[in-house]
Amino acid sequence: MPSIPGRAGHGALLGFLLRMANIKSQIKRNSQNEARHQRNKAVRSEMKTRTKNALSAAETGVEDADERLRLAVKRIDKAAAKGVIHPNQAARRKSRLVRRFDEIAGELSAE
Repeated sequence: MPSIPGRAGHGALLGFLLRMANIKSQIKRNSQNEARHQRNKAVRSEMKTRTKNALSAAETGVEDADERLRLAVKRIDKAAAKGVIHPNQAARRKSRLVRRFDEIAGELSAE
């Protein structure tokens, strides 16, 4: 029996070979799940990018740093509204982002 790298035993091979669903509703469900996964991944990626942009703007002291922070918070709220992240996680992310942003901005203004 052929082996699959990183898999042990015949049970893993059997599970690997029987992955495609035969039932029409399950095939549809799988395609819906994949579409949602891709959409959620894009939302999560955008959220992380906006967060990084806001923090890097604060570090460099760019004029539109406050605007970038606003956009990052907006993206986090949108992700929570779409159900990509839990509302409590959104609140936690925003709190940590603003705290970090203020720390960095405070250090630059002190210099």
